[in-house]
Amino acid sequence: MQITYSPTFRRQYKKLERDIQERAEAREKIFRQNPFDARLETHKLHGRLSDLWSFSITKKVRITFEFGESQTVTFHEVGDHSIYR
Repeated sequence: MQITYSPTFRRQYKKLERDIQERAEAREKIFRQNPFDARLETHKLHGRLSDLWSFSITKKVRITFEFGESQTVTFHEVGDHSIYR
């Protein structure tokens, strides 16, 4: 699986605390093996974000993403629930 990172994701990621970044990296490894692993709590978003999916880093921090073609995924945003606005 190939993952690309949007400029917004990169900016937000840099602002995360180091321990959250480390957790995100561990979760990304799980995601690469199986995006629907139960530990990730992957779910489809609704409303204006209905093209996106989300998975959990912590109870408060999420990554939004979308599936592309040919095993590609784009990570769009990372942060608390304010990223859903």
